[in-house]
Amino acid sequence: MDASMMKAITYSDFGVSTDVLKFRELPIPKPGKGEVLVSLEFSGSNPSDAKSRAGNRPGVTKPQFEQIVPNSDGSGTITAVGESVNENRIGQRVWIWNGQWQRPNGTAAEYIALPSAQAVEMPESMSFETGACLGIPGLTASYCTLGDGELGGKTVFVSGGAGAVGHTCIQLAKWSGASVIASGSENGFQHMREAGADHVFDYRDPDISKKILDIYPNGVDRAIEVEFGENVNLLHKIVRQNGEISLYGGAKNMNPTFPFGPYLFKALKINIALIYILPKDDRDRAIKALHDAHFDGALKMAIGHVFDFTDFAQSHDATLIPGRKGSVLIKI
Repeated sequence: MDASMMKAITYSDFGVSTDVLKFRELPIPKPGKGEVLVSLEFSGSNPSDAKSRAGNRPGVTKPQFEQIVPNSDGSGTITAVGESVNENRIGQRVWIWNGQWQRPNGTAAEYIALPSAQAVEMPESMSFETGACLGIPGLTASYCTLGDGELGGKTVFVSGGAGAVGHTCIQLAKWSGASVIASGSENGFQHMREAGADHVFDYRDPDISKKILDIYPNGVDRAIEVEFGENVNLLHKIVRQNGEISLYGGAKNMNPTFPFGPYLFKALKINIALIYILPKDDRDRAIKALHDAHFDGALKMAIGHVFDFTDFAQSHDATLIPGRKGSVLIKI
């Protein structure tokens, strides 16, 4: 292959992964002003990447760009820098956030050029596999769990605790000194316990609110929720007065009937997290917490599947499998 070219996965139309994703050769991008060029080791596939490629966003009828290289998460090594970027960055091992957010070229390629700030230098002890999990699941978990400060002595409920985000939330909450209740499918109970959950419950249990209040009669201090529409009538029961709810998902029911009264009379604070548009100060704190927890040995990102580059379509499909445990990576 020409040394100026790279392998990449692209799509130009919405549709089924195996129909629209194409393996191509593209020119290696050149880093512009304020940018770095990263030689990628891993790309991280997330549900949001698969849904964007499928065209599942309300009101979006065609891809934003003529040709898209998907995926926002990844890890690799900086091989070149653009104008105004310190050359000392060359050779740094980095993980990436927002690789394909509002941009045509993401991490499903051998190289990516992107703003220097979006390539975060990894701690020496961090693996490329771990780094490729931090962009969406890691930052979401860090912000939802610790965005309002440390949790020493507090109680936290984590919905979907066996998922990539929930599993990380449990670890971060325990690292910060909280007691943790997690919900999920029964086949994920051990996975949640290994992350540090003190109590685990089946999310389908009709008595889950009673069982949680039996443990914490006044309710939990914070709930972290992956399916708000499904649990809108649970959360106000189990969160204490003036407690906090961090929401990062609700795909099963995007238009729930909201019981405002019970939320109002407990003065519950609701914080909706969309990690792509997280303000810089919040993102910086979330990054620091992830690195600090990793340094302390308290954070082990769960990896469910690692696919070969040529099996990229399968990686997108794997992100949408119910009950998936851990992140989905592609070895570049």
